[in-house]
Amino acid sequence: MTLDEIRARIDSIDRKIISLFCMRMDAVANMSEIKKEINKPIEDLEREEKKIDALKETCPEKYEIYAEALLHKLMDLSKSYQFSRIGRFGLLGQKLGHSYSPQIHKMLGNYTYCLYEKEFNEVERFLKNGNFDGLNVTIPYKKAVLPFLDSLSPAARRIGSVNTVVREENGRLHGYNTDYDGFDYLIKYTGIMPKNKKCLVLGNGGVAPTIRDVLRNHEAREIITVSRHGENNYSNLSRHADSEIIVNATPVGMYPDNGNSLVNLDIFRHLEGVIDVVYNPLRTKLILDAEKKGIPCSGGLPMLIMQAIRASELFTKSQFAANKSREVYKAILSNTSNIALIGMPGCGKTTTGQVLSKKLRREFVDLDDKIEELLGCSIENYFKKHSEEEFRVAETNVLQKYSAMNHLVIATGGGVVTREENNNLLRQNSCIIYLKREDLQNLPDTGRPISQSVPVEYLAKERLPIYEKWSDLIIEGSSPEDCAEKIIRELKLN
Repeated sequence: MTLDEIRARIDSIDRKIISLFCMRMDAVANMSEIKKEINKPIEDLEREEKKIDALKETCPEKYEIYAEALLHKLMDLSKSYQFSRIGRFGLLGQKLGHSYSPQIHKMLGNYTYCLYEKEFNEVERFLKNGNFDGLNVTIPYKKAVLPFLDSLSPAARRIGSVNTVVREENGRLHGYNTDYDGFDYLIKYTGIMPKNKKCLVLGNGGVAPTIRDVLRNHEAREIITVSRHGENNYSNLSRHADSEIIVNATPVGMYPDNGNSLVNLDIFRHLEGVIDVVYNPLRTKLILDAEKKGIPCSGGLPMLIMQAIRASELFTKSQFAANKSREVYKAILSNTSNIALIGMPGCGKTTTGQVLSKKLRREFVDLDDKIEELLGCSIENYFKKHSEEEFRVAETNVLQKYSAMNHLVIATGGGVVTREENNNLLRQNSCIIYLKREDLQNLPDTGRPISQSVPVEYLAKERLPIYEKWSDLIIEGSSPEDCAEKIIRELKLN
C-alpha cells in the first residue's frame, strides 16, 4: 500500500470518527437536558473512571495508554459541552480565595461556577463583555456594579445594593438582592427577632443597607448605624449601651483577620441577640464572646447559604424544596469544620487523629510536630533550656495558624487547655472532642517532659475539668480505631 493510499484510508476513518463524535455530542446534549430536569450532577468521576477502564480493555494492549488519553479527552469535551448548555455562573469580587460559594453552588445546580477576581477598573468591562450567564457579587462591588446594570429588582432598587446579576435572553443585565432573603432567613433561623427592639448595625457599606431594610421590615423600634467616622462611631458606643440586638455588617473578624472584634459586649447590659454576617471563621470573636455570655447568636453561614439558594433559583429558573437550606448547611458545616482532639498526654490523640484523617480524607495536623518545626528541636530538648511558659507561647502561635484553617483533623498537646485564649482559637472553626481515658496511670510519658516531672494525678486534677468544659463531645474507646469510628458516628460524617 502506498503512502497516498494509507493517507486516504486515514482520512476516511477520520470522517467516520467525526460523524460518530457528532452523534455522541448530540446524545450528550440530550443527557444534559435530562440531568437538568432531575437535578443530577454533570460530573461523576467514579463512573467515568470505571467506564474508561472497561473501554480501554477492548483494544490491543499496545494502544491502551493512547485509548485512555482519548477517552479522558472525550469525557472532558462532553462535560464542557454540558456545562455550556446549562449555564456559566460565578462570583465577582476582589479577593475570593477562601470563598465557600463554589462548594455551595456545586450542591445546588448542574452549572459551572467560577471565581472572578477583578479590580475596580476591570468591573465595567467584565460586566459588559464577560462570558457569563449570571453572577453573585460580593465585597467590594455590591454598589459599584449598579451603573452597569440595565434594570433592578424592587428590593435591589430600594436598598441600593446588588449581590446577584442575571443576563436575560436579550442580553440585558438584571440586578437582584438575595442578601435580603439570606438575612431574613438568618434572623428567623436564630430566633433573634427585631420587633420593637433597638438594633445596632456595625458598618455602613456592603451588606449594611440590606440588613437595615430587613430590620425595618421586621418592625425594629430603632436602628443605629455605627461607622468609623460617623455621628455614631466606635469611640462613643456607650451612648447605645441599651441596644438589644447587635449585627456586625463589616468584614472585621473575617479570615485572615481572625480574633478581632469591633465591640466589647460587656457594655451592653440588655443584649438579646448577636449576629455576625462573617462566615469564615465559623465563629468570629464577636460570636465567641456572645456564646460565653449565653447570648443567642449566629455567624453568617446560614445567610450565605440562603442567599445562594435564592441566586441559584434565579440562575436556573427553578425552585428548591423548603428544607434545602438545612441540608446544604449541614453539608458545608461538615466539610469546613475542623475536628480538634484534646485530652491527657498519651491518651491517643495522635493515633486517633491519624485514623480519622485516613477515613475522612482530611489533612492531619499534629500540633506537637508543628511546634517542633517552629522551635527547630524536639519538645523534650526545648524544655531543657526554656520554661513551660515560653513553650506555651509557641504552642499558641502554632495553634493560631492551623485553627484558622478548615477541614483539618488536629491533635493538640495535653496542656493546650492551660491557656484560656486557646479555647477561642479552637472553637472558631472546630468541633472539640475530648478523648477520655480512665486508666490514667498507664498513660505513656516518653518524650513528654511535663508528664515526666509532674505526677499524673496533679495534671488530671488541673486539666480534666477543663477538657470537659471545652469539649463539644466526649469519646471513650478501646483503641484509636474504636475512637475514630465513634467520632464519625456521633458527628454523622459517614
